[in-house]
Amino acid sequence: MKSIVLNLLVFNQQFVEGKTQKELVEKGIELGFNQIEVRREYFRELKSELLDIKKIVDKSNIKLFYSVPEEVFVMGEINPHLTDYLLEAKEMGAHHIKFNIGDFENYHGKLTKLKKLTESGINVRIENDQTEISGKIKAIDEFMKAVTHEGIEISYVYDLGNWRFVGEDEREAAQKLTKYVTYIHVKDVENLSGKPVAAALDQGEINWREILDILPTEIPIAIEYPTTTDEEIKTAKKLLEEV
Repeated sequence: MKSIVLNLLVFNQQFVEGKTQKELVEKGIELGFNQIEVRREYFRELKSELLDIKKIVDKSNIKLFYSVPEEVFVMGEINPHLTDYLLEAKEMGAHHIKFNIGDFENYHGKLTKLKKLTESGINVRIENDQTEISGKIKAIDEFMKAVTHEGIEISYVYDLGNWRFVGEDEREAAQKLTKYVTYIHVKDVENLSGKPVAAALDQGEINWREILDILPTEIPIAIEYPTTTDEEIKTAKKLLEEV
């Protein structure tokens, strides 16, 4: 059975309309998901909401992922706030956290400083984002080679749709980076007036089934794109279960 995660981006419209992230987690559980990815940018009252979500985790025994849209490397240094984000993950009961790489190319310090991040009991991952600096195949490959060489237990989230936003090929990326992948984000992408736009599975241009065949199986895979109805979410879940 596929290990399917619900990223709360699916409820973006409900968040915009005022729903709290606690309410969105509860909604995800109602839809039958026992693995949910919380987004840091969706917190309005961080401290109280972390505790609210921890209560849900303890009661429902769901597996929680934490998406943090912050960079590991900033201005030639390791981001000093990374340990704060790990503490947040612990406070709400998450065992997985995801960052963006940032400007690794201009970091000249010791990479082994990152080891302390992996000693917290939380799985640390980086993702290909939609930026030129840390969303390209070369950037992901160089960083993952470097941490692997140093024995640092950081792995990689393959975001299927983001390659179109940086002008790279998702198939080539899958082939080159598959050995680092421990988690997958799925979305389709359509071209509107020459610009990529996130779309529901089978509603865009990506042959996502072919890409999933290249990537590792038996790892978590998250539905991660805005939806407008519960039926869209259920359809995505069914499509992934059938692959």
